[in-house]
Amino acid sequence: MTVYERIELLLDKGSFVETDRYVKHLCTEFGMERKRIAGDGVVCGYGKIDGRTVFLYGFDFSVFGGSLSAANAKKIAKVQDMALKCGAPVIGLYDSGGARIQEGVESLTGFAEIFRRNVMSSGVIPQISAIMGPCAGGSCYSPALTDFIFMVKGESQMFVTGPNVVKQETAEECDKETLGGADVHASLSGTCSLVCENDAECLMSIRELIGFLPSNNMEDAPVHKATDELTRDCHELDNVVPDSPSIPYDIRDIIQPICDHQYFFELMPDFASNIVIGFGRMAGRTVGFVANQPNCLAGAIDINASDKAARFISFCDCFNIPLVVIEDVPGFLPGVGQEHGGIIRHGAKIVYAFTEATVPKITLITRKAYGGAYIVMNSKQTGADINLAYPSAEIAVMGGRGAVSILYREESPKRQAELLKEYEEKFANPYCAAERGYVDDIIQPYETRTAIIRALDCCRNKSISNPPKKHGNMPV
Repeated sequence: MTVYERIELLLDKGSFVETDRYVKHLCTEFGMERKRIAGDGVVCGYGKIDGRTVFLYGFDFSVFGGSLSAANAKKIAKVQDMALKCGAPVIGLYDSGGARIQEGVESLTGFAEIFRRNVMSSGVIPQISAIMGPCAGGSCYSPALTDFIFMVKGESQMFVTGPNVVKQETAEECDKETLGGADVHASLSGTCSLVCENDAECLMSIRELIGFLPSNNMEDAPVHKATDELTRDCHELDNVVPDSPSIPYDIRDIIQPICDHQYFFELMPDFASNIVIGFGRMAGRTVGFVANQPNCLAGAIDINASDKAARFISFCDCFNIPLVVIEDVPGFLPGVGQEHGGIIRHGAKIVYAFTEATVPKITLITRKAYGGAYIVMNSKQTGADINLAYPSAEIAVMGGRGAVSILYREESPKRQAELLKEYEEKFANPYCAAERGYVDDIIQPYETRTAIIRALDCCRNKSISNPPKKHGNMPV
């Protein structure tokens, strides 16, 4: 698609208003004074998505390879400023070769202006980037500063230095796809929020995401008419969690049925698959889900899962989106690689994000909730408002076998088996925690949707604030 075709498909029909269409660059080096094209390779303006105002800019690869000049950097900065003043989301459609070489420092300065506005807009208005072609150098960093990045399979690439530079500097052989294709950023680097099959799917996904989000941090997300029964029993959940604590299951089988019309908009599905994040609606209102995934690494938290969850939690808190946490976690992933890679530092990001968040926070424990992982996954003591549990929930320092092997290592195997049974009777259930008020209610699986909707409704007018400060210092 051309940049205009993309914009037409993204926005409500006939709503696009282009700005600065006559702007031209002022460069006179390398014969550029003879190559002056109206618009200069970037299309800017505003329009509507489902009747709500959004601002956008799109790079036109057919003009100077979509490279950034000082002139079109000013166009983009103007759009960012307008979006911030008007309290509306800003969307960038990237198909850019990076800084315009002919302009040198002028182009680099332009990128700096854009980056600064990305940072100033962070947490104030939603920022979304769509990578719809190759993006090199500085063109990668503005998307990286935005909230969500969409890419197109086989068409999108992002890299700071291209394959030729990599080969020249490191002697490594690679092509654009293996260096920075959509699959690489979706599964390995974690830079990409969602991979789409083509331009049309990418643009429709952005429209869908916008529908879950408020226009700015002073508003709530749009409320849809609740056409799905609020007290709908979900009997399909009664058989999702296996009786054995060692048998995996798909946590989506719990998330999807409790969402309105069983629809869940998952983000980053291929990166850190041991944790699941995304948006759904409950009683017509947007909810952010964070859930351990027993189907991958038994749901244990590792470095990548920590980063993935913490940033999503922080985004939801920025934009007044309640958090629902579905917990089945055996602990943090053990291993030398994890320890040396900084699991302590990265794992601290989750507890920081949950504790800092002031939006309504609901936790449901379906099965395991062990050790430090129980604490960081939105426990009562780190600020959860309502904590629920299934009768199958186990809240303990560790699993029974591990505990008995430490506490009674000198005992005979027969005696250890007896002690294991005793330990499980005491801790392999949620009642001990409920007796102490750490769990507010124990519910049957089929009651999940009703119980969470009621908890969210209870907390809707929640109002708390953190101590006055310039900003916190999250471990990074």
